Amino acid sequence: MEVKRCQFFFGRFFRSLLVFGILHGCSCSSPDRTGWDRLPEILAQIKPPSFPEQKIFIADFGAVGDGRTDCSDAFRLAIQACHAAGGGRVVVAPGVYLTGPLHLLSRVNLHVEKGATIRFSRDLQDYLPPVFTRFEGVECLNYSPMIYAFEQQDVAITGEGVLDGQADSTNWWPWAGKARDGWKTGMPHQRADRNALFLMADSGVPPAQRIFGTGHFLRVNFIQFYRCKNVLIEGVTVQRSPMWAIHPVLSENVTIRAIHYRSHGPNNDGCNPESSRNVLIRDCYFDAGDDCIAIKSGRNGDGRRVNVPSENIVIQNCTMHSGHGGVVIGSEISGSCRHVYAENCQMDSPELERALRIKTNSQRGGVIENIHLRNITVGEVSDAVIRINFHYEEGDSGDHTPIVRNVRVSNLESKKSEFALVLQGYARSPISGIYLEECQFNGVNNGNIMSHVQDLVFNNVTINGEPQQAIDVEDEISTVESD
Repeated sequence: MEVKRCQFFFGRFFRSLLVFGILHGCSCSSPDRTGWDRLPEILAQIKPPSFPEQKIFIADFGAVGDGRTDCSDAFRLAIQACHAAGGGRVVVAPGVYLTGPLHLLSRVNLHVEKGATIRFSRDLQDYLPPVFTRFEGVECLNYSPMIYAFEQQDVAITGEGVLDGQADSTNWWPWAGKARDGWKTGMPHQRADRNALFLMADSGVPPAQRIFGTGHFLRVNFIQFYRCKNVLIEGVTVQRSPMWAIHPVLSENVTIRAIHYRSHGPNNDGCNPESSRNVLIRDCYFDAGDDCIAIKSGRNGDGRRVNVPSENIVIQNCTMHSGHGGVVIGSEISGSCRHVYAENCQMDSPELERALRIKTNSQRGGVIENIHLRNITVGEVSDAVIRINFHYEEGDSGDHTPIVRNVRVSNLESKKSEFALVLQGYARSPISGIYLEECQFNGVNNGNIMSHVQDLVFNNVTINGEPQQAIDVEDEISTVESD
């Protein structure tokens, strides 16, 4: 394909000002409110909850850590007793504890000691009655998440133990309807229920009437804190998730720290802050079957009905191994997203597809703005280091044009990838204000693919050692040479 480029000449200076927010028509127009100097203010608002010193031991309520005894009642009673006593730690001592879903209450810290494993039931009846939840960005009543808190304050999961969802090719995963995840012809799967839920939302059916659970096949999230405030998840290992693993929804002041996540099933995202504010994800390890961290804010009409953005999301010192993307925004992003900061992260695996990924379309809509990455080390990714795509899933088939603007990446170095940049916007809504500085993309097989991009600025950026120049892109261009 012939390389076509529109160079910046006398307008280059003013376009740079746009990127810095001086002239840019975004929600925060001054550069000191959209740049890295805003980060300390955000971090000052994120404070982990504290708990009374008292300890409640599940063993005192009849729990037996033999991996066979149902400890559901012991967990429930211990959590209730801790809450009633004013809060503290519910302590899970070494052993393997089988249980149904755990519903946390305010002022309760579920503390899983080193050597302890909480293993969640494979019996669907244990996840009833249905609870209020979100499935892929749409509100409904469904089977309970494995660890769930609804409208609670000061809640935590801590310790060095293991949370095991027991999902595999014989349990939960086949509902995705794919042979690689254990589904076989004649087995039930989620497609009909997923479509029915989305149709209910599009038709205006109230969330309380969107009832699933018994006889239906929508998988549950592993850990979901819904409309909660002051949340801490720290230290534990999370494995074998049914789908999305750590899912704060409509929550505020959330700290997720030193988590080790490994689960390779379908839609096995590691952490999905959704319509949440002031979230810190720090010192975590992700080895995921889908996106490592994916920021959400509701899907299509249901996301616009709730209309709460994800904002002030901070990601620090994380390691992303396998997954579809390292830091991801979308695709359920109809409520918008702003002020994301990711720094000092390492991403490296032939099974990791992208470092930064933004995915949306004209059914999702939403505004994604003020996204900042710095000091990112990328060893190998199999696709593009940075991919922004307006044609995800349904593509350009709706009336809600997305906007992506003010994305800044500095001090990123990659060693191997198929593409450096894949940026694909719409003619009526170009991706705008992309600023890259001090970035080196090495070992790139096929250069860039770009369409409908405005105000793309490079400052000391190279691809395979070649300096890059700032460009505007209208029709699609590619640096890939045709035969």
